[in-house]
Amino acid sequence: MKINKTNAARILDREKVKYELVPYEVDENDLSAIHVAAQLNEPIERVFKTLVLEGNKTGIFVCVIPGEEEVDLKLAAKISGNKNCDLIPMKEILGLTGYIRGGCSPLGMKKSYPTFFHQSALDFDYIYVSAGIRGLQIKTDPESLIKCCRAEICELIIKA
Repeated sequence: MKINKTNAARILDREKVKYELVPYEVDENDLSAIHVAAQLNEPIERVFKTLVLEGNKTGIFVCVIPGEEEVDLKLAAKISGNKNCDLIPMKEILGLTGYIRGGCSPLGMKKSYPTFFHQSALDFDYIYVSAGIRGLQIKTDPESLIKCCRAEICELIIKA
């Protein structure tokens, strides 16, 4: 099966980052990272989701967190230089990023937004993020990906 390269993959090519494009079966009724991890037969901790938020001072920014976790909005606001923040409404994702829900990659958005990765990404030799379309993930080493995204590493999730 031929897999067409996405903008995210082309950015990794340009930056000479090794990666693998990994297809999975899309379930329109379940776009969760948990479903993706099950399809990939990988632990959920390795599958990261890309969230787009808006801060009251700095505007749009991106958080990349483990798939089954929830972003801590207070921490996200603090690390992004805001007093408060919230997830952007689903209907605004395409216009802001060029991606649709379930296919939002931290690479290759319409504009370059400040990006923050949860520190657990560095616990693994490889992680998955969306390749920019539903049904396709990028498998790559987190350090190269984080560098490519010009992202910061920080604590971003709600502690149990």
